[in-house]
Amino acid sequence: MRICRNTSLKPFNTFGLDYRAGTMIHLRTEKEVKAIFKEELSCKKPLLVLGGGSNILFTGDFKGTILLPEFGGMRIEEQKDEHVIVSAGAGIKWDRFAEWCVDMGFSGIENLSGIPGNVGAVPVQNIGAYGTEAKDSIIKIRTISTYNGRVRIFNNDECNFGYRTSIFKSTEKGKYLVTRVYFRLELNFNPNLNYGSLKEEAGKLGRSTLKNVRSAVLNIMHRKLPDPEVIGNGGSFFKNPVVSNTTAEKLIKAYPGIPVYDDLSVWKKLAAGWLVEQCGWKGKRAGDAGVHEKQALVLVNHGNASGKDILNLSEKIRKSVREKFGVNLENEVEIVD
Repeated sequence: MRICRNTSLKPFNTFGLDYRAGTMIHLRTEKEVKAIFKEELSCKKPLLVLGGGSNILFTGDFKGTILLPEFGGMRIEEQKDEHVIVSAGAGIKWDRFAEWCVDMGFSGIENLSGIPGNVGAVPVQNIGAYGTEAKDSIIKIRTISTYNGRVRIFNNDECNFGYRTSIFKSTEKGKYLVTRVYFRLELNFNPNLNYGSLKEEAGKLGRSTLKNVRSAVLNIMHRKLPDPEVIGNGGSFFKNPVVSNTTAEKLIKAYPGIPVYDDLSVWKKLAAGWLVEQCGWKGKRAGDAGVHEKQALVLVNHGNASGKDILNLSEKIRKSVREKFGVNLENEVEIVD
């Protein structure tokens, strides 16, 4: 365990915002976590668990205590004829784990390659891309209760996974710290190329092998999304809104070019980036806060924007989408006041 005081948050958030944390605790073992939650170690409240910092927007200094899980280790738990159970510590970079799985010949999360952040955040967010969601492969999650320091295992059904959400973002938010995530992956590769541009990109690379599909995903992401090392951003700022069939039909009639995707039997999913772009925001700036020139779903820090600058810009975007389309955009990025 390493405890740091008055620490700069700039290296710990991909927007590159230079706020400070009153206390930051680096946690490497479950024993250290239990010591905190059993109140053997006094911590100033509130507590915030921080992963890779890629899905968070600070709007000021954090006065409480930030917990930084650094649990490592990627391993095979069980292997059978057609599938394998693997696990990774919460502090492992997600794409490092995705790459390891592909290199090992384990299929199921290759479409999620390139997504920033750590493994611990994956079940919380139920990350997804190119027709795949983390919930499709997660079988269980090892956690520690923030109330009493006890270990609890959640199986897939208990997580109440939904679109970019889980029980850890709703009813159980802040109640558990993820330490390890377990995945069931396939040994027989069956590519998921239903997402249009992915099929085309993979075709350019030849045969649809596991490594080629991962490469195709990375190629698309590198073309569309800005590198946080070059320009501060938190990836997709807004969720793709889900609307009723009736609402979707009205929007299609009014805007024939609007992208609409099937979600559930009585719901449709809209492309948030398209809605934002149609409102004229793509590439626009408000001081150093801006919308990326290639992907309207991504808000960026051109250098000296504050968290409040970026938040204010997001609110203006949400208002314009609501006024033009009658659709409410929800933030995918977590706002920390």
